[in-house]
Amino acid sequence: MDIHTEPLNTNRWGIVYVPMAGVRKKHRRWHQIKEYLELKKVPYDYIQSEDYGAVERLTRMYVENGYKTIVIVGGDMAVNDALNGIMTSSVENLDEISFGIIANGIGNDFADFWGLGVEDYKKAVDSIIKGARRKIDIGYCAYKDGDVVKKRYFLMAVNIGLGAEAIEISDECKHYWGKRNPTYIVSLFRLFLRRKLYRMHLKVNDEVLNERLMTVCVGNSRGYGLTPSAVPYNGWLDVSVVYRPELWQMVQGLWMLLRGHILNHKQVKPYRTKKVSIYSAEGATICVDGRTLEYTCPLDISLMPEFLNFIVPN
Repeated sequence: MDIHTEPLNTNRWGIVYVPMAGVRKKHRRWHQIKEYLELKKVPYDYIQSEDYGAVERLTRMYVENGYKTIVIVGGDMAVNDALNGIMTSSVENLDEISFGIIANGIGNDFADFWGLGVEDYKKAVDSIIKGARRKIDIGYCAYKDGDVVKKRYFLMAVNIGLGAEAIEISDECKHYWGKRNPTYIVSLFRLFLRRKLYRMHLKVNDEVLNERLMTVCVGNSRGYGLTPSAVPYNGWLDVSVVYRPELWQMVQGLWMLLRGHILNHKQVKPYRTKKVSIYSAEGATICVDGRTLEYTCPLDISLMPEFLNFIVPN
């Protein structure tokens, strides 16, 4: 594990605070975080944002104005927006930029991967102060907008088909539960019962698939349980292709998903690759780190190994 522990060479943190959606007293956690930052005498500037697209723009502004430590206080989609703000900035050399997370969302899968829950804000702040960093892989999804090739960057996963639909539904319903994981599992079960399939044409390594599939997940890290072995620092993407299970196999699959054993399911075929080409996915929703992609196939999904400094927990 290549970790650098020298203090970060920066005067002020640039913080983007995104309130937790769908909960009462949504600013209470932020007040606790601010009190702890002040207790620790951390120099910082912060901007609050609740608008889609604003997090990306504000993060880009921080980077282009010389901030070296970028901290997002939010959930998975806010983290993804911040990542895209960093990656699309005009700063050519990102080696001096370090990215930290203080979990504050309904879905915090990437923070959870590093052992940072919503209640662990003190641990997150202390880790950023200490400045232990490691280079992590950044995934990207390349697509065409007219004649222009664009990229959407990701830390967790690209989901296509039923898995992406479940994420969409869970995001719409999460205010009833206060957490995304229960709604994701319930949504997935409801969609499983429909047994909807999508005609997909894709290439993984040297294998070409052109058939009806339930869902495909391309993970840079744990993709909502569908790529449980993926880690964002080995230079590889994990892929799970889910075929059409029988009803009893669906119940079994949900249990295996919850336990992190989905790759053992007979209707799931795993791959490890550097690139996935999606030529078509008829009628399928596509989500990038939980954010619905407004553009359709063809898509090229790949990654940039050890590209960005991520501040890891102590």
